[in-house]
Amino acid sequence: MEQVQLSTSKRIIVGVQFLFVAFGATVLVPILVGLDPSTALLTAGLGTFIFHFITKGKVPIFLGSSFAFIAPIISASKQWGMTGALAGLVGVSLVYFVMSALVRWQGKRVLHKLFPPVVIGPVIILIGLSLSPAAVNMAKTNWLLALVSLITAILVLTLGRGLLKLVPVVCGITMGYVLALFWGKVNFQPVLDAPWFALPASLAHFSLPQFSIEPLLFMIPVAIAPVIEHIGDVYVVGAVADKDFTKDPGLHRTLLGDGVACLASAFLAGPPVTTYSEVTGAMSITKVTSPAVIRISAATAIVFSVVGKLNALLQSIPEAVLGGIMLLLFGTIASVGLLNLMRNKVDLNQTRNIIIIAVTLTMGIGGAVLSYKNFAISGIGLAAIVGIVLNLCLPQEKETQEEAAEKQ
Repeated sequence: MEQVQLSTSKRIIVGVQFLFVAFGATVLVPILVGLDPSTALLTAGLGTFIFHFITKGKVPIFLGSSFAFIAPIISASKQWGMTGALAGLVGVSLVYFVMSALVRWQGKRVLHKLFPPVVIGPVIILIGLSLSPAAVNMAKTNWLLALVSLITAILVLTLGRGLLKLVPVVCGITMGYVLALFWGKVNFQPVLDAPWFALPASLAHFSLPQFSIEPLLFMIPVAIAPVIEHIGDVYVVGAVADKDFTKDPGLHRTLLGDGVACLASAFLAGPPVTTYSEVTGAMSITKVTSPAVIRISAATAIVFSVVGKLNALLQSIPEAVLGGIMLLLFGTIASVGLLNLMRNKVDLNQTRNIIIIAVTLTMGIGGAVLSYKNFAISGIGLAAIVGIVLNLCLPQEKETQEEAAEKQ
């Protein structure tokens, strides 16, 4: 793709614009799980700079809060408290480190062997479906506000053009918030009282996570799906920029960059940060693929993180407005899992594939728990492990003569 050359002033404008494309999703995750949104902006900016340092500044990727960890963080915080959940997020970075080492040692083939689409597809579906009760419970606090937010986001997605089509979350929340403000459903006083400048909560009240093996092991299997998603994003970004980033700087470096960024985010009490497809879409539209522009987005996120009134404004968003957006987002996550199965042409006529998908979904949705003394693993994490084991253990089915003839 032909790249657009920009002056310094235009780079700044485009960099800020790219941040707004990722802004809604970046701050929505911490709001939903009970973390500080300003901290999420800080860790998104810092994580992006870390990623660019490790990848030698060659890959135009922005890192932001990952939706994949909403359900696990909520579940972990109920069991071990938020400090325990944050400690568990260190396990996410460990998965990235291990995968980075495997790719450097064995190449990309090892990942496809361990995590084929028949495993990753149902895990992604589970991530979306497991959140559906939370979305409905939040939306029903005021169905009218929820529906206005939902319908606005849908209209932007279906009718929007250019960059507008990439910010349905921002548009939906804005419309719902304005309506709630008009109806007197928003307590705006904390926004008026908030200072213009304020350090993110993670810096103002810094404390190390309380490490415990249980939440760490709980989070490790959940990280598998985002790792595979990361690999796909690197290929997509490479296609947009017309470069092969899996070779230069190398997939092992991009995985390591994500891992170190996640580790830094966990220590700063922020959600895990991963590659953002929204910004990739914006690059495709604008034809701007300069890593320097992405670093301007990261710097803007850090600046925004210390604007106290912005943080107070984000925390004043009504629960129903967020619920309306969640109805769309979490269903979309599940549909991505289905799309993953379809794009990779997973053969559902094969018994082994049906078994893997069926058992993975049933255990995840049914809330199966595997426990031993003080250790327990359940939900998405357990389902992911079961899917991986089944894929490795179940024999590949031989093609019938009719199937072989059809392929020829």
